[in-house]
Amino acid sequence: GALRRAGNEEFRRGQYGPAAELYSRALAQLEAAGDATAEERSVLLANRAACHLKDGACSLCVADCTSALELVPFGIKPLLRRAAAYEALERYPLAYVDYKTALQVDCSVQAAHDGVNRMTKALLEKDGVNWRQKLPPIPTVPISAQTRWSTPSAQAPGANTPPATAPQGERDKTAAGMERARMLKEEGNEFVKKGNHKKAVEKYSESLKLSKECATYTNRALCYLTLKQYKEAAQDCTEALKLDPKNVKALYRRAQALKELKDYKSSIADIKSLLKTEPKNTAALRLLQELNRA
Repeated sequence: GALRRAGNEEFRRGQYGPAAELYSRALAQLEAAGDATAEERSVLLANRAACHLKDGACSLCVADCTSALELVPFGIKPLLRRAAAYEALERYPLAYVDYKTALQVDCSVQAAHDGVNRMTKALLEKDGVNWRQKLPPIPTVPISAQTRWSTPSAQAPGANTPPATAPQGERDKTAAGMERARMLKEEGNEFVKKGNHKKAVEKYSESLKLSKECATYTNRALCYLTLKQYKEAAQDCTEALKLDPKNVKALYRRAQALKELKDYKSSIADIKSLLKTEPKNTAALRLLQELNRA
């Protein structure tokens, strides 16, 4: 532990080379002792990956993150660091998959939302409208690895906070509920694809009873917009924004609903908030032009 703490200290001071060296020594020590847990080794690898990323050694960062994820699948830090390294290496499809996976693990991570948005734009420019067809498969994160209901942690690399543990029975119930909520949301998505928005609303509503999730609210809001139920659409977006204050879809869809409700001032305010996150969002810029004419 002492070497790791020393590494964290160097990292905080911006000494990434020495920090990486300390993490490497800590890893060697653990392996020599032979009783290292997968968690400890994974954390050290993810920390060393952060050093490589800061130093621009992106391929080394990818290698360390991949090793860390083999030890502890779906770790949020190695996923985000590998995504950033892939992005720097301009391997956008791989970065997209890692950012999307990170969001499944914890939907409150703003860096992952932003990463998905950036990669979507980059891939759209590179591969055109059918860019999704060229993506590698996105892994499905098992419920056990999801921390959706936990609070986002803003900590130094290597800070390793154990999740708040609910009693086992409670946790199983939550897990089963989350799984059911996810299934219902997927069913809702299928109805949207078929153009049956009323049926989709029913599924999303059932899903939200089990798990209040940002994407489910923004999906249901889209259905309400299509069904011209603008008050309900705006309300859903407000709920989504409580969960994720910068959510681009929620801001855009609430702006659309408010425009239909003729509350132009609030609608413009939403578009302006959205443009702070995504200044080049063409749909938002177009809506702003319409609003300024309204």
